[in-house]
Amino acid sequence: MQFTRKDFPEDFLFGVATSSYQIEGHAFGGAGRTHWDDFAATPGNVVRAENGDRACDHYHRYEADLDLVKAAGLDAYRFSTSWARVLPEGRGAVNQAGLDFYDRLTDAMLERGIKPCATLYHWELPSALADLGGWRNRDVAHWFGEFTEVLMKRIGDRMHSVAPINEPWCVAWLSHFMGLQAPGIRDIRATARAMHHVLLAHGRAIEVMRGFGMTNLGGVFNMEWATPADDTEDARHATELYDGIYNRWFTGGVFKGEYPQIVLDGLEPHMPANWQDDFGLITQKLDWCGLNYYTRKVIAPSKGPWPSLQEVEGPLPKTFMDWEIYPQGLSQFLTRLATEYTGDLPLYVTENGMAAPDPLVAGGVDDQDRIAYLDDHLAEVRKAIAGGAPVKGYFAWSLLDNYEWSLGYEKRFGLVHVDFDTLERTPKASYHALARALTE
Repeated sequence: MQFTRKDFPEDFLFGVATSSYQIEGHAFGGAGRTHWDDFAATPGNVVRAENGDRACDHYHRYEADLDLVKAAGLDAYRFSTSWARVLPEGRGAVNQAGLDFYDRLTDAMLERGIKPCATLYHWELPSALADLGGWRNRDVAHWFGEFTEVLMKRIGDRMHSVAPINEPWCVAWLSHFMGLQAPGIRDIRATARAMHHVLLAHGRAIEVMRGFGMTNLGGVFNMEWATPADDTEDARHATELYDGIYNRWFTGGVFKGEYPQIVLDGLEPHMPANWQDDFGLITQKLDWCGLNYYTRKVIAPSKGPWPSLQEVEGPLPKTFMDWEIYPQGLSQFLTRLATEYTGDLPLYVTENGMAAPDPLVAGGVDDQDRIAYLDDHLAEVRKAIAGGAPVKGYFAWSLLDNYEWSLGYEKRFGLVHVDFDTLERTPKASYHALARALTE
């Protein structure tokens, strides 16, 4: 690595991130069925119809995994909780084994001096709530508030930070307009409602946690820098619309109490009744803002119905996800967030990383490409800080190779290699390089 801790402010947090369904093993501990189980069981949705039944078996191996976090010299662990593990039907009866697991996990972090940074929801909606319309149903905000209350009564007193929902664009647009993730819907009316209700649920969860006296509460938004394919007015308009859908809708709703008009031009006819009245709840005060950043997209206009745009291949080097490597977008977003949305609010890079084939050979995994990726993006974090952006931490995605949703177990993002047959963990060269940067 081309940096050490000394290159960052003294209070800067270094962490690593994971998510519940991707690593825990959802077949264990009395967890209820989720719409991801249903999506994966539907032919054609997921590579080899793979699911999260076993994943990395973090449910049983969490102590050894947290030992890896500690040994790397990381300050914090960003984990997510499974709604269906705590409330198998999404509401009503509590699965005490699920609460006990997150209680043990929290204590294990604290015993190792690791700050617990929780995300309440990382995409695995209980199937029983999906049956009732899921994110299309306004009641989802109430159900999510109940889940928040049950879980935070148990572990909220020991959290360093909490965010309600990971990547609302994925929850709403990717899953209800593009249909690429659970519940796999392609419906503009469902999309408009999900785009609004996901923020309503975010606000309700913040309200519940404030009621417990909790602090250090934030929101986590995924963003992709958008670049026009050419210098035409049509390409610039398509890019502005993509930026509005992907990046500005959610931060605009949460921090400004408004949605970008360029997106409302297409979605407003499909929005729920009286949606404008909900911003009082959506704009609950936050203590920090998190940014998940991986890539940029090159955008061109297309013929056809709204939004009449398409992604085209860009010229930059790409990761194993076929995503362009564009580190500059990270500093650009951090600066834009501070300037246009969050002001002096602390900013965190809550996810950043790359997928690679990462074959395990004698001596381990020599993932120099990942080392270069992390170096280049952390250089952009330093650039944003030097420019005045109040960036307070960076979380690499991910600790472990894991279940990569519709791509099954093919795409490896981990600092630690996982053999999905034996479940053996092998730290990669990137893990060792990061550990040296943080501890030497």
